[in-house]
Amino acid sequence: MAKDKRLVFDSIPEKFDKWRVRYNPQLFDHIIKTTGLGPGKSCLEIGPGTGQASDFAIKSGADYLAIELGSHLADKMREKYSSYPNFSIVNADFETYDFADKKFDLIFSAATIQWIKEDVAYSRVYDLLKDGGYLAMCLMVSEYQSDNPELYDEIQEVYEKCFVTNQPYDQHFDYMNGSNYGLKFIEQKFWPGRREYTADEHNEYLGTHSTHIAITDESREPFFNGVRDAVLRHGNKIVFNDKYVLYLYQK
Repeated sequence: MAKDKRLVFDSIPEKFDKWRVRYNPQLFDHIIKTTGLGPGKSCLEIGPGTGQASDFAIKSGADYLAIELGSHLADKMREKYSSYPNFSIVNADFETYDFADKKFDLIFSAATIQWIKEDVAYSRVYDLLKDGGYLAMCLMVSEYQSDNPELYDEIQEVYEKCFVTNQPYDQHFDYMNGSNYGLKFIEQKFWPGRREYTADEHNEYLGTHSTHIAITDESREPFFNGVRDAVLRHGNKIVFNDKYVLYLYQK
């Protein structure tokens, strides 16, 4: 397992690409409408993964640059998007990479910026934005309790009994703290989503979570088997109710 927690997803690029959740397209439509992203504009995506939130920016015609720490994830991005003339990516660390004198109309992140130290993230974003430029940060909040409380309780029991990870999630990032670094808060908006998985599909999806990638060898089989069996007992279906969240700032 990678010593740098930020590289945990780089070990599963194909699985990550298949199973990580895409966002509600209305969220991206709102970003484009608000920021005016398109030809003649420039944008930077921090940590695109394999492109779960990249299509809207690349296909807008804007000058798109991604910075991705994971070499395998960066290779997957090149495989998917290198045919677009406005696409470019660097395999580097946002915290230390030298962007020279390049400035951006939009910098955005989809559930990535929280892996960077808060003061470094906001300060670097501020320095890299043009005057009037925007920072857009999106993430997903989801729950599966309301559709089937009994299934939820059973899965929680499996977590309590079986789940042990080598890399617990201990990131601390305040998405509402940008104003303390010179950025003007514009808005926080929400869009709904819904997902449904079979037991096997759900296990595949769970296996792309950072803490679950790093599950201990002793815990892996009893945990994933326990979760799978619980979903099977409840009709081989688990439903997630999602909320896609956007935080928007301007310099």
